[in-house]
Amino acid sequence: MRDPQARIQDMLQAIENIERHAPRDRSACAQDEVLQVYVVHHLMILGEAAYKLPESFRWRQHDVPWDAIIGMRHILVHDYFRVDLDVVWEVMQDDLPVLKSQLRRVLGEPE
Repeated sequence: MRDPQARIQDMLQAIENIERHAPRDRSACAQDEVLQVYVVHHLMILGEAAYKLPESFRWRQHDVPWDAIIGMRHILVHDYFRVDLDVVWEVMQDDLPVLKSQLRRVLGEPE
């Protein structure tokens, strides 16, 4: 069983993988199906790692939006037909940079 720190590292790696290949504009993302699948895959990893964290750990780190992360994972995995690329784009642009900082704080790393 992976410990919480390893799962947080998995989450950070998923964010960094998305950042490495993230397009600069929305239209580039909309036109590249392979990129869309890549990003969604790493968002699923991010959500799965969060889902596997003990509730007690998540509760202590209450500033991290665990429910939203896990909820997105459930949609990506189980309600794939509801995936909205506009939402995925907004998550990439707005939420992942903030989440990255929050997760680094959880690990006690500098931002």
